[in-house]
Amino acid sequence: MTADPFKHFRIVGALMMRELSTRFGRDGLGFAWLVVEPLAFCIGVILLWKLLKPEYEHGLRTTPFIFTGYTAIVLIRHLVGFSMNSLSANVGLLHHRDVTAVHIFLSRNFLEFAGASLSFIIVYAALFAFGQIELPHDLLLLYSGWFLLGWVGMGFGLMLAGLAMQFDVIERIVPIVTYLLIPLSGAFVMVEWIPYQWRETYLLLPFAHGIEMIRSSVFGEFTKTHYHPTYALAFATVMNITGLLLISVSKNRVEIE
Repeated sequence: MTADPFKHFRIVGALMMRELSTRFGRDGLGFAWLVVEPLAFCIGVILLWKLLKPEYEHGLRTTPFIFTGYTAIVLIRHLVGFSMNSLSANVGLLHHRDVTAVHIFLSRNFLEFAGASLSFIIVYAALFAFGQIELPHDLLLLYSGWFLLGWVGMGFGLMLAGLAMQFDVIERIVPIVTYLLIPLSGAFVMVEWIPYQWRETYLLLPFAHGIEMIRSSVFGEFTKTHYHPTYALAFATVMNITGLLLISVSKNRVEIE
């Protein structure tokens, strides 16, 4: 009997639909909360910074700078956070023969990425309508940076989740790690502002590359940015493979009730 090559895609798609229904319900806004939740936080932070900060800092307009940074950190933290509790929230699904832990993790990550992406588009459109941001100077660079950032965040989340399945202490340190991402991700700092002697060391972390690509597209060629997409892509791919392998080898440690 020939294996169905599209079976895994159908399983992940079905799990995504189930997640939408069970997490957000069918009444009220329902699945729209997937977009509304990060959207509300993003708008709130932008308004707060706009009240507290001048129109320009370091030659950059404050609103698009905060927008690109905050949406980036929300994407990464959501991918990490929802990876960590994926199995505990859906462990009963492992009773089904065709459903694996990897399917559950992938479905949650794809869903969070979709919600954060829609929020990014909506806020961008709103800021553009109010004259707070210009159209992207390079759409391909913008898309590439955003997808690269999602790939990095997904790999980081899967790797932490896989380690947590092996070592209980990882769950306790993940909140600390996500807070450290605020300064280490490049969300609220440009790589150009970092002293020259530390710049390449800072860029060894894969998070800043996607954000710098997004900002290069938003601010244009006259803003100095630093990124190495090939390095970040390779680093993220290794994290994703490592995370999926850890999850696969740790599946026997999961107690199915």
